[in-house]
Amino acid sequence: MALTPELLALALYLGLAGAYLLVVPLGIYLYLQKRWYVASSIERFIMYFLVFMFFPGMIIWGLFLNFRPQKRELNL
Repeated sequence: MALTPELLALALYLGLAGAYLLVVPLGIYLYLQKRWYVASSIERFIMYFLVFMFFPGMIIWGLFLNFRPQKRELNL
């Protein structure tokens, strides 16, 4: 099977779609989970921007991932 330009274009589209819908949103989820409570205002703005840009992939991962907020510690 020869590598034709059509197959190359198809592979490129599938790779970009996979990165846009699966790989980058998963990285954003993990980053948000780690930095949500300690982010600065500029970093939080970047977080919101990334969630907006990769919203379709975030919805796909949101069906399977459920990160609960951290429990608060009460010092009495």
